[in-house]
Amino acid sequence: MNVLWVLAHPDPRSLTASLAADGRRMLTELGHEVRVRDLHAMRWNPVVDAADFDHDPARRLFVGSAAKDAVRRGTLAPEIRAEQEHLRWADTVVLHFPLWWHGMPAILKGWVDRVFVNGFAFGVTDPETGASLRYGDGGLAGRRALVVTGVGARGAAFGPRGIHGDLDEVLFPVQHGLFWYTGMAPLRPFVVPAADRTTAGDYAEIRDRLRTRLAALPTEEPVPFRRQDGGDYDDDLVLRPGVAPGRTGIPAHLR
Repeated sequence: MNVLWVLAHPDPRSLTASLAADGRRMLTELGHEVRVRDLHAMRWNPVVDAADFDHDPARRLFVGSAAKDAVRRGTLAPEIRAEQEHLRWADTVVLHFPLWWHGMPAILKGWVDRVFVNGFAFGVTDPETGASLRYGDGGLAGRRALVVTGVGARGAAFGPRGIHGDLDEVLFPVQHGLFWYTGMAPLRPFVVPAADRTTAGDYAEIRDRLRTRLAALPTEEPVPFRRQDGGDYDDDLVLRPGVAPGRTGIPAHLR
């Protein structure tokens, strides 16, 4: 496999960075090609602006249409096009980050904002029907995607009755709204609980768990989200009355 590992942590001595280094080594030992994009080391600019699209700053900026036009014209900023080439190369994408305020750190969110633009990752249409390809199809279809994240809380606090909420719900915007929306098949997240209290002994166990997950990357069953074009949703993209009756929220969108 070609694995793109996107890392977001400001300290190369962190648990996050250490696991990323071990992950790269493990994947290489397993025979895979790996590229690591260390966003802090790259000094990645997370802010979207008109210069991303070679857009005239005197004109009002509509980000979606400006991005799609820039993709068509080949005028996206060079650093964005470089990241898109890494995504084209990859057949598996790993987003590795500490969970901050129930989401991705700003630098990673900004990488997504600038790179996963209209006309590239989404906003792609079926050439025969003209329908928008999303939720199971799209610009990044055919790839697998994995979240690797560390959380400060102990495991049970991120659960169905935990005060922080169920982690499947917390990560739904990434798993479903980013990965699945653009066509990538999301795998179950790899989560390190109580990350700030990890000891050397803990780390060895976490590293072994990560190796097991990485060894299964090519064959692991993805999260079984429903496809937009699978017949379960009506024209308003709402589940049909006979689909998952009585179920709401994330469980209703699982096959």
